[in-house]
Amino acid sequence: MKEKRLYKRFPARFFLKLEDITSSKKRVLDLATRDISASGTFIITPTYFLEGTRFFLDFTIPGKTIKSLKEDAKSWRGYTGSMVRSTSYGIAIKFDRECQIEDLKAL
Repeated sequence: MKEKRLYKRFPARFFLKLEDITSSKKRVLDLATRDISASGTFIITPTYFLEGTRFFLDFTIPGKTIKSLKEDAKSWRGYTGSMVRSTSYGIAIKFDRECQIEDLKAL
């Protein structure tokens, strides 16, 4: 099967706060990624969400993990995206804008 992704996906465990902004109930979860690319991420969670659910994501990245980020850039705040796929162990989210990692190969 031919790969359809525009950006290479890299295995990376980053912690994040994931907030469901589609639901009227405020639901914020502390989770971790399985992998990430410039256009999206797969997040490990047993929690069920409907396809198309919108999220607000705040990533926290250890400073030593990504050398290409400036010293004070310890987190990415304010990312939004939509769930495009789910499995029994997590969800795939497509970002509304490209991720600002300069060099994911450093992971």
